[in-house]
Amino acid sequence: MNFTKQDLSNIHKFDDDMLKAVIEADNTIDKDLFELADEVRREYYDNKVYLRGLIEYTNYCKNDCYYCGIRCSNKNAKRYRITKDEILDVCKTGYDLGYRTFVLQGGEDSYYTDDMMCDIVSSIREMYEDCAITLSLGERSYESYKAFFDVGANRYLLRHETADNNHYSKLHPDRMSLDNRKKCLYNLKEIGYQVGSGFMVGSPYQTSDNLVSDLRFLQDLQPDMIGIGPFIRHQDTPFRDKENGTMELTLRMIAILRLLFPYSLLPSTTALGTINEGGREAGIKAGANVVMPNLTPIKYRGQYELYDDKIYTGEESAEGRKALEKRLEMIGYRVVTDRGDVNKLK
Repeated sequence: MNFTKQDLSNIHKFDDDMLKAVIEADNTIDKDLFELADEVRREYYDNKVYLRGLIEYTNYCKNDCYYCGIRCSNKNAKRYRITKDEILDVCKTGYDLGYRTFVLQGGEDSYYTDDMMCDIVSSIREMYEDCAITLSLGERSYESYKAFFDVGANRYLLRHETADNNHYSKLHPDRMSLDNRKKCLYNLKEIGYQVGSGFMVGSPYQTSDNLVSDLRFLQDLQPDMIGIGPFIRHQDTPFRDKENGTMELTLRMIAILRLLFPYSLLPSTTALGTINEGGREAGIKAGANVVMPNLTPIKYRGQYELYDDKIYTGEESAEGRKALEKRLEMIGYRVVTDRGDVNKLK
């Protein structure tokens, strides 16, 4: 099927078969698709790229997802946990560098009780009233999410990974449930968080129909943030021999997401930069408008290894911000350090 630029500008009206055709089309559509996505992003956010300071505070995880390098059964992982004082020190460093959003991300680690997390979040809120606090702690109870929100958390990231139950069962052990993951996302919305979800691109056994299902689920959820990135294998997982996802399909999905969710905050992820040296800049040009430099203390960064060869000491690091700013300026974008809340008012 051939698509004109005018056709693609109406992608929000496409049925499932048409969306699938866009996903599977040859690369001749990408120039038009990326230009449209960039136009829409500029309408909502101008040429701004928002920075988030990422703090990977623990790599312990109770889950055993087949794709993840910090899965609980990986005995080769060197585990760590960051103390509250270390987290607050990192926030001070980030604040002094200009960051106004902190993202606390970790495996599902029961060591950090609700009381501990509330203490950490409330301390960050007390010290940095002008900052947004984003949590990415996995699946928790409604009561836990509410407690974190009440002490100052603003945003929550919880990628659904795939919206198809059959595909989900091929990526996760039986004790994990897509229904519960979705329930958590709707709980977060009900509480009042700015909610982020997302999925892997090119994960094992994924089909174009799965990707269409992801888009339809997100249309129902209407998240504020959507994080996607290519699947990258890890040597200590059951998927060690699977093919990686591609930058090309990931960029196409970013552009489709921008057109379907014009207001959304879309990160250009570390995984994109890992799979291709210019991947993160390409993600911005395809419609993304967020990057998340790593504030985690350097001694821990290499241990948060979700996939092989994850980059963590170059321009994707907090220390590399000036170099990142320069590279983005060279392609026509402006790095900003304000909170960068979602804009749904157009």
